[in-house]
Amino acid sequence: MGSLDATSTSLAEDLQDLQLDRPNKGLKSVEELEKLTVDEQLSDIERSVYLLSSGQEVQRISVIHNLPDLLRDTESHDECMRRVVPKVREVLHVAQTEMQLAASSAFLQILQKNLVPIQNYSQTFLQTILNSVDSKDPDVASAWLDTLLDVIDLLPKEVIKKEILGSAIAKGQLAQSVQSRLACCRILGKISTKFEPFVIKKEILPVVQSLCQDVDYEVRGCMCRQLDCVSRGLGLEATKSAILPELVELTNDEECHVRIAGLETVVNILTLLDAETCSATIIPLVCKICQQAVQAEDATLPVVATQLGKLCHGIADNLTDEQKQWFIDYYKKLCHVGLEKNKASSRVTMAVSDKERTKESDLTDIFELEDKLVECRKNSAFNFPAMVLFSGAKQFKQELHVTFTHLCKDPHFIVRKTISGGFHEVCKLLGNSAQLIQADVVALLKDESIEVLKGVVSNMPAILDCYMTSGSNHTISESKSGPLSDIIPAFLASENAIFTSNNWRLQQELMENMACLIKCYSSENLYNKVIPILRQKLSKARALPVKVAAARSLLTLTRKVKKHEQREEIFHSLIHDFCHARKCYWRSVFIDICRIVIELYSKKFFKESFYEYLLELHTDSVPNIRLRLCSILPDLKRLLILPTDRGLLQQLDACVRKLLVSEKDRDVSEGIQDAVEELDKIHIPMQSMTRRNFFEQDLEDQKKEEEEKLLLENEEKELKKEEEAAEKKKGDKRNLVSAKKGSENGSSKIPGPRKGSRAGLPGSNTATKSNKVQVNSNTSKQSSGESNINKKGVSSPKLSRLPLYSSNPNIHQGRPSSPSLIPIKASTSGTTNKTSKTTRGSGIPAPGSAGLRRASVPTLSTTRRGSLSGQLSTEVNPKAKSSNGAMSPSIKERKKSR
Repeated sequence: MGSLDATSTSLAEDLQDLQLDRPNKGLKSVEELEKLTVDEQLSDIERSVYLLSSGQEVQRISVIHNLPDLLRDTESHDECMRRVVPKVREVLHVAQTEMQLAASSAFLQILQKNLVPIQNYSQTFLQTILNSVDSKDPDVASAWLDTLLDVIDLLPKEVIKKEILGSAIAKGQLAQSVQSRLACCRILGKISTKFEPFVIKKEILPVVQSLCQDVDYEVRGCMCRQLDCVSRGLGLEATKSAILPELVELTNDEECHVRIAGLETVVNILTLLDAETCSATIIPLVCKICQQAVQAEDATLPVVATQLGKLCHGIADNLTDEQKQWFIDYYKKLCHVGLEKNKASSRVTMAVSDKERTKESDLTDIFELEDKLVECRKNSAFNFPAMVLFSGAKQFKQELHVTFTHLCKDPHFIVRKTISGGFHEVCKLLGNSAQLIQADVVALLKDESIEVLKGVVSNMPAILDCYMTSGSNHTISESKSGPLSDIIPAFLASENAIFTSNNWRLQQELMENMACLIKCYSSENLYNKVIPILRQKLSKARALPVKVAAARSLLTLTRKVKKHEQREEIFHSLIHDFCHARKCYWRSVFIDICRIVIELYSKKFFKESFYEYLLELHTDSVPNIRLRLCSILPDLKRLLILPTDRGLLQQLDACVRKLLVSEKDRDVSEGIQDAVEELDKIHIPMQSMTRRNFFEQDLEDQKKEEEEKLLLENEEKELKKEEEAAEKKKGDKRNLVSAKKGSENGSSKIPGPRKGSRAGLPGSNTATKSNKVQVNSNTSKQSSGESNINKKGVSSPKLSRLPLYSSNPNIHQGRPSSPSLIPIKASTSGTTNKTSKTTRGSGIPAPGSAGLRRASVPTLSTTRRGSLSGQLSTEVNPKAKSSNGAMSPSIKERKKSR
């Protein structure tokens, strides 16, 4: 109890301390309100002057922020320059940091927007900027210096030479403070690109050389980083004689900070130097820097690893074969640095900890060294694509393959994360040799770290494209031993680790990138391996963007599924699980699915398969669903073409009319009003017009429709081939059986006469022929009878490949186990032609129908007059008989008698 009381007391004290930071809720006093009150009758200029003179700090900052707007107004421009600007410059001498930062931003905007002539700007605002650069507050001085550097880019050369150059040279004198000399270095580097070489050589170069020899290492390092700009302004010859000696000396400086700056400047200056200078000066200098970095293992080592790729690429044309091999070997050392020492240091620390003799300083030094070495390997992994380009793809297996494998299996996750992020670049550079690193990408896909998986998964489409184009343009079903047979299963298995994390953006990226498998997976593999994963995540993923990404990939991959039954099963499940779901959340997802279907599939397919189901949601009991439906109604109208879709247009109008009349929710009423306004602007094209004028969207839709038709045609061809192959097998079996029987009998192979026929009689052949003729005539009359029925208004039924399901189809377990089929009887009465509500061409059950669905195979009733049996004759003779039974003479016999 005592401990509980103590805990509660400390908690109360902590809460009381937190309440001290809260602002006072009391009202402002009358005096404070009077200070903040301004006469409303004052103009903008007068109000600004008043606030700058006697206003609060917040009010002054507001005036400075509005200064560009005051100058933009042509009526108040001159008065603002005469009254407000001088007051602003006066206030800035004693202003606080926040006001100084606001003024630096406002002064830059005035020049960027050309609100003041250059001459006026240089006389007023520029002088304030130059004076404020020497502020004692480092934050204020840095802000004004950044403003000055941006202003230099916008000012003409004459103003810079007159107003800025002299001030910058004065700041660079040794008697000035370190802050002034640092500002001078940056200003000289900025203005060096504005002047001619002779001006730079005369005015700027002496100050630059003096600052390179400055006693303060920060000044030397800052000036070293500006040598790139100065050398480009001077030209090649002056750079070789004046800048390079200073640069060589700076790279050998005693301070690590200066050596790092020297190395970065050497890399940046490479494009300016000629081949002779690179071979004689730069390459020996770089080799010396690299050797010193490895020996010292100081802060320069990670920087060398960062700049090595760019450095090798810049001097590659000037290297001999031995020098090139030296840089490759040096890069290998950087990739392995610290791996052996990690084990040794861990042993040392363990032994020392056992003896309890360690010091905090020793431990921090060890950890700092380990961090530097890890950073070195990370930077080396970042530069691996550049080193592959440097060595060449042909030398990869011999030189860099082992190093690449070590980087992919590095003990620190940040190294593996970096190499995984550049894996696709390595694949592109290797080309046909990308199969060498197949095992490495599989290892990265099996990594436990989410950060490592993110690098590979994000670039998986590019990686698969490389393997598809590297001499193996086939899918997994065609070549089970190819590289994709190992990569794609590992890619699919990575979803287990990714979905255990809370990184929904990575989950969304994984779902989106699964659509790239359409290029390298067969139809059966897509349906059996990939699509089940997408359907599961569509149902069970938490974040809505992940569900939408899964739906998009699912619908994209379904376009490649060859079997019509499988496609229909997928669409059935989407409608049953989402459109007819009990939870409104799933019905809302169905609207997102419909948007994707409109985007990916043809207009005809959507109208046949999803149109009416989507319109059903206008009677949904949840207002949010009806509100979301209102936003998609204009898209539905854009799908229609008259006069073909007149019935669908009537359904849409009925839906809109019902929402307008009976809707009680305020948000839904506003949504349907907005939808009606947009619907009125949409013009429905006529079918005759669309044949003449094809727009880009129509051509895309036509292409999608042709692809969908091609899928059905290919499936029919495959079915025919399978049937022909089956019949051929049956024929071969019959021949084999008959051959066996003939060999067993051992008698003559000539077949004997059939039973019931007289061998050798001439009448037997004629009888068989007459029977054949009779059958053929019957079939011909039967077909003509069917055509007569079609002419009289009996519509021929469309056969679906799938039997239609009951209202609760068993979709989750593949195909429905026991679909209920009920035959439909089509009424063929002469006066009325009532057709029952059947399914559409896609095989999906009609919306709104309850209970059992009707089957797609109707049977025709024969109770009407002139039935099929009454129209067909039973025999056909060469000569027709008359009413009394005698043979009627033919036409030729009648002519002869005449």
